Amino acid sequence: MPCDTQPTCLGRRMSGILPRRALLVGSAALALPLAAPAQTAPAFPGQPIRLVVPFAPGGTTDLVARLLSQGLQDQLGQPVIIENRAGAGATVGSLAVAQAAPDGHTLLMSNIASQGVAPSLYRSLRYDALRDFTHIALVVDNPLAFLANPRFPATTLADVVRLSREDARGIDIASSGSGSTNHLLILQFGQATGAHVNHVPYRGAGPAMTDTIAGVVPMMSDSLPSAAAHIRAGSVRPLALSAGTRHPAFPAVPTFREQGVDLVSTSWFGLSGPAGLPPAVTERLGRAAAAVLADPALRARFAEIGGTVGALGPDGYTEFVRAEIARWAPVVQASGAQVD
Repeated sequence: MPCDTQPTCLGRRMSGILPRRALLVGSAALALPLAAPAQTAPAFPGQPIRLVVPFAPGGTTDLVARLLSQGLQDQLGQPVIIENRAGAGATVGSLAVAQAAPDGHTLLMSNIASQGVAPSLYRSLRYDALRDFTHIALVVDNPLAFLANPRFPATTLADVVRLSREDARGIDIASSGSGSTNHLLILQFGQATGAHVNHVPYRGAGPAMTDTIAGVVPMMSDSLPSAAAHIRAGSVRPLALSAGTRHPAFPAVPTFREQGVDLVSTSWFGLSGPAGLPPAVTERLGRAAAAVLADPALRARFAEIGGTVGALGPDGYTEFVRAEIARWAPVVQASGAQVD
């Protein structure tokens, strides 16, 4: 009988085939690529954070950023580096953040000029104040102040109106830049009183204050926090605050309303990033900002310089910015101010 049909022969043949097949299967398995490990998002923050201030050093935006940055650094465990990028009424630095990578490591000290007024003031604004940003937290708001060089012969708003009419050139009043609420307050003051005023824009409140103290310009409009130390030092004379009532930190300074000029205005400052921040990063930054702003020492410091701490997180701040854009559009239109 042929060996092929014998059970013993078949067994010998199969015993030779099976190991070879096992080897082939094993070799094929070894040739398959190993499964890639599951991808996890890198921990945030993974590097120092750049906080862009769209004005020159020395103004309220810069001051608020520096007060906020130390607390954020403690909360996030990474250095928070202030970068001043002034120009075009806060729009230069704001555009830089809008164009930055949306990873949370580049943030903006957003403010009423860059987010609230600029959309109506600038004909060719290169960003959308809502669509191109992730708004994280409202930090602080505060009234504005009209300030004069101590040698300027005006102690009331009535004096300013009278002197402006006596001088054929009118009176120069400086501000932190075109599009700021300081700028708009100057325009509104002229409209409300008939004063002959000339707006002199600077690249931030710091340089404007330097020239006001030196007498290069006789007056300026400024946010109260950046003016507070100079008022207390006597290097400028406060003429009026734009609050509804006198401020408890400066009870001797009258309001515009008390002097017959029905103007109430505030500036505000917040924390924003580029559009498209991952929700987890936005939430992390929002929690960090809330913890910093809850610190009693920081709240006391803001109160001392005339600021009121905000209490809005990402959703609330986004809606606040939307409302401010709508609020300031008719004011800008009525002022006739436009910037290319």
